[in-house]
Amino acid sequence: MLINKTADILASEITPKEIYHQRRRFLQQAAAIAAAGATAGLLPYSSEAGQKITNVKKSPLSTADRLTSYKDITSYNNFYEFGTDKSDPARYAKNFRASPWTVSVEGEIKKPAKYQIEDLLKHFPLEERIYRLRCVEAWSMVVPWVGFALRDLIRRVEPNSRAKYVEFITLHDSEQMPGQKPGLFGAGLDWPYVEGLRLDEAMHPLTILAVGLYGELMPNQNGAPIRLVVPWKYGFKSIKSIVKIRFVEKQPLTTWFRSNPREYGFYSNVNPTVDHPRWSQASERRIGEDTLFSPKRKTLMFNGYADQVASLYTGMDLKKYF
Repeated sequence: MLINKTADILASEITPKEIYHQRRRFLQQAAAIAAAGATAGLLPYSSEAGQKITNVKKSPLSTADRLTSYKDITSYNNFYEFGTDKSDPARYAKNFRASPWTVSVEGEIKKPAKYQIEDLLKHFPLEERIYRLRCVEAWSMVVPWVGFALRDLIRRVEPNSRAKYVEFITLHDSEQMPGQKPGLFGAGLDWPYVEGLRLDEAMHPLTILAVGLYGELMPNQNGAPIRLVVPWKYGFKSIKSIVKIRFVEKQPLTTWFRSNPREYGFYSNVNPTVDHPRWSQASERRIGEDTLFSPKRKTLMFNGYADQVASLYTGMDLKKYF
């Protein structure tokens, strides 16, 4: 069980190290710690499948679309660090170690920090955000993410005037992530995986760092222990298994843009009027609902979030800046 409280003291500062890392001893002394008036902390994070997250509020920013099943969400994935087939992540991520886990926050900020995943879960209020997920291959899902607004973290670290973009970097560990190894099994990308947002995109209330789905900690194949979710952009912008967040002055050279800038622009907003060079983006199929014989759904501008985010791109040519 995880307990989420918004306090400013790090978990490692309020609990002796040997207790912090040993569940049994923590439980034995929890009552004594509480009686002594110590700030409430977390039970040790575990990446075991099915671990529930407590104190999660429902977000009014959620869509009312029908949820995609847990089975479909966790068995049909793009996570090229574990292979290029949709079933590879579930197959090869079973033994991935998502704990202990540190996220470094650095760059053009006043308060650089290194957060253990437990600290992030404690510092920031968690919400269930039901968002549409639209992938560039013209399929979509509706996922009940659990996470917190990225802007809460941004405000805590206080970017300076030179911070114009936020760069995200995933774990580079080819022993755990076989898709990072050279050869036919991998995607042929330069690792580690890098993504980026403009600072105002990162500050938008819809942008979250997700730590779970369906009320449980994030499954390995979906990006454990922490991933980005930007619901108006194509799914590959939602970088998984993040280990570093950097605030930078220049636009980050992201993985897919570096690999093929003709097909994967930096912004990657869902735009049905801009075709991928190898297929149309005007329609999609919803995993778990639509079949090969069903009429395709019309793709919505900004994935249906135009009312909330279109103002971010006022005056921009969205066919040029795709």
